[in-house]
Amino acid sequence: MGKTIPSRMTMSLTERYDERSNQGSGLFRKLSIKKRALAITIVASMFFSCNNNIVFSEFQPVQNKKWDKQTEFVFQFEMKDVSIPYNISLQLRNSRLYPYRNLGIILEESDFSGISILDTIECMLTDSLGKWTGNGITLFQNQFLLKENYHFPDTGAYTMSIRHAMLDDRLTGIEDIGLLIEKAR
Repeated sequence: MGKTIPSRMTMSLTERYDERSNQGSGLFRKLSIKKRALAITIVASMFFSCNNNIVFSEFQPVQNKKWDKQTEFVFQFEMKDVSIPYNISLQLRNSRLYPYRNLGIILEESDFSGISILDTIECMLTDSLGKWTGNGITLFQNQFLLKENYHFPDTGAYTMSIRHAMLDDRLTGIEDIGLLIEKAR
């Protein structure tokens, strides 16, 4: 004899859920758990695919959200391919507590042989009307191009150090300092 299915009136909530999930409609419900996980992974990877142009990317937090004048942020990376040009960018995250429109930066680039190059950069954090630039609502992230289509002179280990060149001994409102190196397009 066939299986007797109780009427909806006498079914418990668990039995109704089991009946609904066993009936299932649509392709997704018919897939096994492993196939569902694979499908979710594939769809997620389409949305979060990585950028193959990025060679180095790192953020470092500012201790206690107060950047001391003598504090230097040091980024070390290995350069393997010097045949192509790179774009090097400074990344900053600042809050509304930062008291100025601009930020002066001293950038020091050192290679494995000990040769150092110093450069001073001015980063504008607000527009002419005082509106914060960058992305964000309370924390603003900016990216400033330091070197465009730059060719590293040789393969090997490099260090880039960043410190502020402002008159204040302690800057408030700068929360993270980052360095981004990507292949020029």
